[in-house]
Amino acid sequence: ESPTSKPSQDVDSNVVTWEGPNDPANPQNWSGKKKWIATTIVSCFTFMSPLASSMVAPALPQMSKEFGVTPGSVVESLMLSIFVLAYAIGPLFLGPMSEIFGRTSVLQLSNLLFLVFNIGCSRATTLNQMLAFRFLAGLGGAAPLAIGGGTIGDLFSADNRGKALSVYTLAPLTGPALGPVVGGWIAEKSSWRWIFYSTSIADAVIQLLGIVFLRETYAPKLLSIKTRQLRKTTGNPKLRSMYTKPGHIDVYDATPLQWVKIVAKGALRPLKMLATQPIVQVFAVYQALMYGTMYLTLTTFAALWTQEYHYSVGIAGLHYIALGIGFTAGSQFGARGLDIIYKRLKARNGGVGTPEMRMPLMMFMSLLLPIGLVIYGWSAQYHLPWIVPDIGGCILTIGIMGNFLPIQSYLVDHYTLHAASAIGATSSFRSLAGFGFPLFANSMFRSLGLGWGNTLLAFVAVVICIPSPYIFYHYGARIR
Repeated sequence: ESPTSKPSQDVDSNVVTWEGPNDPANPQNWSGKKKWIATTIVSCFTFMSPLASSMVAPALPQMSKEFGVTPGSVVESLMLSIFVLAYAIGPLFLGPMSEIFGRTSVLQLSNLLFLVFNIGCSRATTLNQMLAFRFLAGLGGAAPLAIGGGTIGDLFSADNRGKALSVYTLAPLTGPALGPVVGGWIAEKSSWRWIFYSTSIADAVIQLLGIVFLRETYAPKLLSIKTRQLRKTTGNPKLRSMYTKPGHIDVYDATPLQWVKIVAKGALRPLKMLATQPIVQVFAVYQALMYGTMYLTLTTFAALWTQEYHYSVGIAGLHYIALGIGFTAGSQFGARGLDIIYKRLKARNGGVGTPEMRMPLMMFMSLLLPIGLVIYGWSAQYHLPWIVPDIGGCILTIGIMGNFLPIQSYLVDHYTLHAASAIGATSSFRSLAGFGFPLFANSMFRSLGLGWGNTLLAFVAVVICIPSPYIFYHYGARIR
């Protein structure tokens, strides 16, 4: 269970905690409406940044022409993937910062950074400006990817977390799939600059909604605020939050030097997890393969339809809908399956839930990754009717979504208070793959063709993805 649901009793009268298990100030006791408003807004934040990351894909030829970049070159791909490179850096410090200063302030400020530099992209006049602004926009846009999972953990118990996580996890995966659909028509009917104008307008609206409706969900931050208020009203300086250990100092009571040490320790936590925690390491590699394959597919998908099938840019963009359908289907079926399986296994285990109970769904979904890649690759290689590559891409994205859900749930279940750091660590590592895979995509497919190129990725998925959930299901408790 999330630490926000801990009981209020404590033998130390100076410890500040919740006013009983049903305290309405505890985010897990909020009304369903209030929880889902928070979940929806965080999911919208998480949707906008990945949408902006891929929306430029159909417009890359236009942008290359304006900036004097060779078509099909690594530099052209860099205009898209440098945004994802920032995803590898941002979560390493944004996730821990949310565990020190709270979720809401970090989300809002980071989204503002994304908005400012996304507008900067719309006004870029040189290649260097575009690359710099894209990177900085990605840095701000990385926050929801690292923090959102922790926010869901703040709000929902383990038994009911699957549905909320499916909504949140759907956002960073459907965003990249739907971006090129809209971007393709904008690129065909207008200027590439309107891609950035449109995403900036939409993000500004979400920012305003967040300011009005989004409230802090992180229990240690809420109890820290409560502690400071009680100190003023009672005059008792010895009061401390239940999350502040005896002899330790709350970040809000720290001197500047102590504050720096606390922040530095928090910032290093994801790197430490990535270096020392086998759970984080395996899931980081697993997600890296999925994320890299996803962005590799996204960046080459439009070229398949325009160059091999000779469709217009706008029509080519419509084929991304197949990927979006897969993400949505994986989200809906995965969420229901995740909660149902967890509850049944928990009941069999005497009412005690474990993170390993998230793995059975993953056992099935891991099979869809290589199946989807093989169908997509060979049907595209032989120019089969358009529906066949779309079916392959749909199966692939069902598998990606169906694997992301159990991984996110496992990390939230196990790391609880530091879930944002764990998710930040895996997000950082997977984003390196999201940045790197598209850079070698054109070379790989020129050398191997779409059939063997995707078969190679499918083989790697068989080696890494299929055994992992079985290993964690049977030995996860020992590894933890």
